Amino acid sequence: MINNKAKYSNFIKAEAKRLGFLSCGISKAGFLEEEAPRLEKWLNNNMNGQMQYMENHFDKRLDPTKLVEDSKSVISLLLNYYPAEEQNSNSFKISKYAYGADYHFVIKDKLKSLLHVIQDEIGEVHGRAFVDSAPVLDKAWAAKSGLGWIGKHSNLLTQQVGSFYFIAELIIDLDLEYDSVTTDHCGTCTACIDACPTQAITEPYVVDGSKCISYFTIELKENIPTEFKGKMDNWMFGCDVCQDVCPWNRFSKPHNEPLFNPHPDLLEMTRKDWEEVTQETFSKVFQKSAVKRTKFSGLKRNIDFLKT
Repeated sequence: MINNKAKYSNFIKAEAKRLGFLSCGISKAGFLEEEAPRLEKWLNNNMNGQMQYMENHFDKRLDPTKLVEDSKSVISLLLNYYPAEEQNSNSFKISKYAYGADYHFVIKDKLKSLLHVIQDEIGEVHGRAFVDSAPVLDKAWAAKSGLGWIGKHSNLLTQQVGSFYFIAELIIDLDLEYDSVTTDHCGTCTACIDACPTQAITEPYVVDGSKCISYFTIELKENIPTEFKGKMDNWMFGCDVCQDVCPWNRFSKPHNEPLFNPHPDLLEMTRKDWEEVTQETFSKVFQKSAVKRTKFSGLKRNIDFLKT
């Protein structure tokens, strides 16, 4: 049986690579003991702001066996989104992950393909695919699966490729060979803490979500608090500051997923273009992008806040 576990695990990792994933790690499905008190404290301190959904399904968030019946393994996968080119420097900025097609759809398709290949090769395996859309602690599982460590900015980091990648999971009812955790390589570096425009990283490894630029520009439905005027660093959707300054991201390499390539107009648009943006341009440039989540009215609100 041990040989089968190793054989199946190697097969799954090889298939993940074939489908374009950056890396794949596997861990035993079970209760996340270390994460439970951290998550509870974070929620008790209201660091989720108006993201009420973070309070839902607390038990499922910490235990995948409550999400997927009889689950035995969490397969964590990384998919690179680092772009070959960035926006015009004289522009309001959007987070690099939203340059191209909405990652939820791109990754979900790859995960379904992986699950089908597993079923074809191994037999009756049941499971579910997750892409940032269910109560799964992606970063905790990726770290547990040896894919990297959680940095002081609370993102997953790897020595080889930094942090510009999406994290997704397949949770399945098959016993596999499990990977071991890697060590933390942040050392004494505080680049992300020092650079955060809104001081959202309140202490190493703790981000107050209610002060994060990504929260203001995407999640917050009301007006952005006036106390953050002049502190948004020209970000109109998301924010990459803590990743941009991280020394490990010197090793980021451009992705090779055509669906993540931006609409050509996006890279050329200037501040003036954004200030005059119309619903028509918004729909054209962000036709398949995650930016649609904030809607035209939300993006306009963000741009107006940056202008004044």
